[in-house]
Amino acid sequence: MADPAIKSRPVYTGLQISLQARRHLFALQGDGALALTDQVVALGPEFLVRSEILYVPHGPTDSHAVTLRKLSPHDFWQTPTVATLLGRLRTTLATATMGTRLYVAGTEGFIGQVMLVALDAGMDAASILTEHRGSLARRVQCVHCKGLTEDVRISPFPCSHCGLQLFVRDHYSRRIAAFQGVNIDAEAPGTAPAPQQLYP
Repeated sequence: MADPAIKSRPVYTGLQISLQARRHLFALQGDGALALTDQVVALGPEFLVRSEILYVPHGPTDSHAVTLRKLSPHDFWQTPTVATLLGRLRTTLATATMGTRLYVAGTEGFIGQVMLVALDAGMDAASILTEHRGSLARRVQCVHCKGLTEDVRISPFPCSHCGLQLFVRDHYSRRIAAFQGVNIDAEAPGTAPAPQQLYP
């Protein structure tokens, strides 16, 4: 759950199925699958006949796909990467009709990227329900080279693009769906403190 004191951070209210919706579209990553299965336990599986699930595993040991398939939704798509899932989501939203609800669950970086695609497609933010599940690792943009690094768990860390030692700020940019990383030893290169694991 986001810290409400940090105003740039999104707030994830959790998945609440809108049973009157004509169509349910789920974009799930890794443990985000559990947000859906929890709703099925609470509400029953009937809404799944009007549902499409887009799913991407998070890590090589992720086995949620088997459970999701057994739910027998109207459509199920498992993708190898987040980028592939986002491409499929763009295609799906291009033909979406009124009454479609989008539910997103997974890591914060994943949720942010899905939100960008949905808003760009013209979807109303009120029609998108989100739930953070899984790792607290962050998606970070280097403010110097603008490169993006996924699944950052430590701070400071070396930018995967330019190599600068970056301090991960708590400022979250919704425009790029990432936290900001700032060079921590700019005035005295080589003096960056030892990294600490902050985001398990």
